[in-house]
Amino acid sequence: MSTESTMLGCPVSRITTQTGDDAWLVTGYALVRKMFCDKRLGRAHPTPETAPRKTESVMFGGPIGNFDTEWEDHERLRAQLNPLFSPPAMRELLPRIESVTAQVLEEFAALGSPADFHEHVASRLPVLVICELLGVPFEDRDKLQHWSAAIFDTRDGQKSAQAGAEWFVYCLALIQRKRVEPGPDVLSRLCENPELTDDSIATLAMVLLLAGQETTVVELGLGLVKLLGNRSQWQQLADDPQIIPNAVEELLRVQDSTGFVRYARTDMEIEGQRFATGDLVLLDVDSANHDPEIFADPYELDVTRKESGHLAFGYGPHYCVGAPLARLELSVVFRQLIAKFPTMRLAVDSSALRMRDDVVTKGLVALPVEW
Repeated sequence: MSTESTMLGCPVSRITTQTGDDAWLVTGYALVRKMFCDKRLGRAHPTPETAPRKTESVMFGGPIGNFDTEWEDHERLRAQLNPLFSPPAMRELLPRIESVTAQVLEEFAALGSPADFHEHVASRLPVLVICELLGVPFEDRDKLQHWSAAIFDTRDGQKSAQAGAEWFVYCLALIQRKRVEPGPDVLSRLCENPELTDDSIATLAMVLLLAGQETTVVELGLGLVKLLGNRSQWQQLADDPQIIPNAVEELLRVQDSTGFVRYARTDMEIEGQRFATGDLVLLDVDSANHDPEIFADPYELDVTRKESGHLAFGYGPHYCVGAPLARLELSVVFRQLIAKFPTMRLAVDSSALRMRDDVVTKGLVALPVEW
């Protein structure tokens, strides 16, 4: 994404996206948060086949949903998903997350030092958790991991679309099995709802996969890099594990974030700039989470930071439904990781770490660590 023009101090400016399309970039904490709640913006587009795009990713680079029924569909979807991530649901899942995490870290330790945290922990753990949540057979976990990563692909729209289609077909077959042989999992519970068709359940399963898999992989890796680069912060967490949930919020805030895709549903004016119906609008969460008017020393990691309210999971009606699961996973992993590997450090200079540029969520190519 490159700026077409820059306007110093202006929270709304024109930019050109990776696909060469024009877009509006909205920046700053107050305005970005306000725009998350503005129903004049949405994810659907009146003519999706000609809509401007951020990237080639089918699910995250352009429009999704039906323009005419977007808000009704969204509210219905949230009504189905919210109970699955409620506090009681997360408490029920916690022992299994703790058990899976302990197993993965034990296997990681057995590899010996040094080892790649990204390959053996960050990439493995979230898919194991989402398999447990959905009721996906353990032997199919590699398929889920592949589909999730491919759907986020920013360069190859065909690859992204094919992965989404394959995941959908797989879900339909799995749903048929759940209807015959239900288990103690989310898909089986959804199958009990007579109002839900197989297609709607498969759609919900796709949302859950995307909400609970790839973004958690990224945050585990980048969060660990931040902590290993700030040994005093690492030690604070080792000395007082009770502040780890607060540290997770700070790690989410301080990471570079992507621009959230929105489309103007009507002609509108924001900060003196006129948006036309169908214009692409990117909500710059990165600028919001590093806004000095909200967060003192915004680029500094402070695991005891009192200011809260980052927008890494969005805000308002489109707040990420999988946020409670991501928070829970990150807290469990960092608590066990710091206790088990108190002397962990990077095995290479931080300048040697490479970021992926082919997926929406970015993240690391590899993360060699030693202990």
